[in-house]
Amino acid sequence: MPNAGKSSLFNALTRAGAAAANYPFTTVEPNVAVVGVPDERLDRVAATVGARPVVHETIQFHDIAGLVRGAHQGEGLGNQFLANIRETDAILHVVRAHDDHQVVHPEGRVDPLADVDAIDTELLFADLEQAERRLERVSKQAKSLDKVAVAEGRWLGSVIDALSAGHTVRTVPEPDDAPGALRRLAALTSKPVLYVANVAEGEPLSPPPALVAHAEERGARATAVSARLDAELSELDDDEAEAMRGELGVVESGLETVVREAFALLDLIQFFTGGQDKEARAWAIPRGTRARRAAGAIHTDMERGFVAAEVTPWEALVDAGGYTAARERALTRVEGREYEMRDGDVATFRFTPS
Repeated sequence: MPNAGKSSLFNALTRAGAAAANYPFTTVEPNVAVVGVPDERLDRVAATVGARPVVHETIQFHDIAGLVRGAHQGEGLGNQFLANIRETDAILHVVRAHDDHQVVHPEGRVDPLADVDAIDTELLFADLEQAERRLERVSKQAKSLDKVAVAEGRWLGSVIDALSAGHTVRTVPEPDDAPGALRRLAALTSKPVLYVANVAEGEPLSPPPALVAHAEERGARATAVSARLDAELSELDDDEAEAMRGELGVVESGLETVVREAFALLDLIQFFTGGQDKEARAWAIPRGTRARRAAGAIHTDMERGFVAAEVTPWEALVDAGGYTAARERALTRVEGREYEMRDGDVATFRFTPS
């Protein structure tokens, strides 16, 4: 909702300098920033094998304006804002959990669950309207007895029933006989959700128990940050910020917290590549990705011509002091295309150029 601390958190995470103020709709056009994902493991691998430069994986944050009740009907420019999040991979829902009287709440009270309910309801209504419009189009195609259109129409009917009953699109499995139906609907409530409670500076960095329970019921995740604290720390250099966090007993930055939770939400892992005087790089892939598909994350030619993957756990590589010693100690394995990549694997792919 407006004044929940979205732009303040965005600035703290990205140091992007987005406008933040104590009135609704400070953000009209979405702010976008691409941020490197901090990972000490990659830095240590690069130092061990003499790789440079070091290229961390990135995550893209879109900071949109706050939503209010009636957003699906256009209240507060809501339709425009909802359109801005249809193409995202996940929704990071910032929830106000601090009672700062200097920051106006659009509904005159601080109630995290009420705010969550208001936004969840707007997303449900927006999806209901989207599904009904989509069903009208698909029904016309189904009159020609197009099998995919008929199957998609049945599925959309189930989606509309679910949304009308207050359930998300995530609860309705995509039909096998209408592949791509979910993507074509572009439903907001099909996306995984990370609730981020914005707590007051100095309070424990933990989300309210009621918010955690709500997240568990919805198959979502919940965490907490202090946007104000992170905004203040983001103005310091890295060493000063680290020292200040140590004094405050804060174990990680807001960026690290949000990225860790986002990766868990999307069930992502990272593998690394790098060599002497070559680029060291992190690659994010879905958990369970096979070696051949992981090679394709680097280049499609590597996937097409995949032969094998040399894989070393990052910690084993660092402890050994490099690739040669790791091979001598039998810490490096040669794996085939069906090998399931593990978080922290350091990989070298063999492939036949096409």
